[in-house]
Amino acid sequence: MQSSLSDEKVTLVGAGLAGSLLAIFLAKRGLHVEVYERRPDLRQVTDSAGRSINLAMSTRGLHALEQVGLAEEIKHCAIPMRGRMIHTLDGALHFQPYGKDDSEVLYAIARTELNQKLLQAAEHEHGVHLVFQQRCLGVNCSTGELHLRDEATGAERLLPCSRVIGTDGSASAVRVSMLSTPRFNFVQAYLEHGYKELTIPPGSDGTWQLEKNALHIWPRGTYMLIALPNVDGSFTCTLFLPFEGANSFASLSSADTVLAFFQQQFPDAVPLIPHLAETFSAHPTGSLVTITCAPWYIADKVLLLGDAVHAIVPFYGQGMNCAFEDCTYLDACIEPYWPDWERIFQTFMQQRKEHTDAIAEMAIAHYIEMRDRVADAKFLLQKQLELELERRYPERFIPQYAMVTFHRIPYAIARHKGVIQEAMLQELCASIESLDEVDWEKADDLITQRL
Repeated sequence: MQSSLSDEKVTLVGAGLAGSLLAIFLAKRGLHVEVYERRPDLRQVTDSAGRSINLAMSTRGLHALEQVGLAEEIKHCAIPMRGRMIHTLDGALHFQPYGKDDSEVLYAIARTELNQKLLQAAEHEHGVHLVFQQRCLGVNCSTGELHLRDEATGAERLLPCSRVIGTDGSASAVRVSMLSTPRFNFVQAYLEHGYKELTIPPGSDGTWQLEKNALHIWPRGTYMLIALPNVDGSFTCTLFLPFEGANSFASLSSADTVLAFFQQQFPDAVPLIPHLAETFSAHPTGSLVTITCAPWYIADKVLLLGDAVHAIVPFYGQGMNCAFEDCTYLDACIEPYWPDWERIFQTFMQQRKEHTDAIAEMAIAHYIEMRDRVADAKFLLQKQLELELERRYPERFIPQYAMVTFHRIPYAIARHKGVIQEAMLQELCASIESLDEVDWEKADDLITQRL
């Protein structure tokens, strides 16, 4: 990527993952970038525990990092995960590979560490200026003027801006300002489930107490526990549970009920989590929301990107990957259309919205798969058949999970093909119990006719 533009300034609201990466992309285009972030500098303060789901980086995110020369550095802070390790109620372990071979892996990485790396890289780019503890109170969508408050002093100011890009997450203040503009559509939908983080520390010898190259899942029907490895030997655990009901956050109201629930549902995890009841009580319960809106931009003045415009639930591991892919698409729109920023913004939305809507839908469906289906024998047979079909028909059959995670096939195409594949798999597995019984002639006909 070469710097090719003037020293025109773009203002970003939010220095999280999307904002810090976008600042790098824009700076490499020769633009001056000012980034305003409401939190203190993550490189200088410790972020509070229990508020963030660990990340699983896949091909789309890695591609964006490769575009700015950061992929290899980030990989050194991550742990490859080759598949899911399923923990059944009786303590048995079952490994399910993610892809067709060990080249198709996810990379587990801590959100805060990734953000710190991106901030450091952004600050080293010529023309990037990061300003922390600056809360956005709103933006004038006609002029681009920002209303900011210094979180340390309480002082407020109005900042003239040529154009503003909101990368300020699912609770975006920039998006709130856009709500007052005519014909702006906004929908948010919360799951009935929330989440809470816990930690499995390293063992006494400093190593991982579970298989480190796997994403661990304890699927239990309407809820589940997962654990992702960290480079320090620990695992970040996340409990996904309904807010209300018999087994819910509401029902776990005391230390005794928490311990009893975990001992009954996740018995092999209990010895690994010290001070379980105390940590459970101390850590906040987070909510899970899907957000869609349109349009994504106002003239050539204001644009939304990442979670600010299409927040999704985390079960496909695509929230960060999707936001990083946004950065690559916006960057690609700048080259042919600059300095026509309205056309840049319009083209960006036209290229992305259908696909961000698709991954939002698939993420919710994937939650049901993770909590309900991964321990089901028929589902496991379908997964085995998926990999065999991919091996036999590599040009025709790529499983939906692989299309989303290990390829850069547009999300809406992956969703469409996934529906066709699911029908085929159910038909082929309807009356069999092992791969040895597959009617391969029928499989060949279905592949030819439908894909």
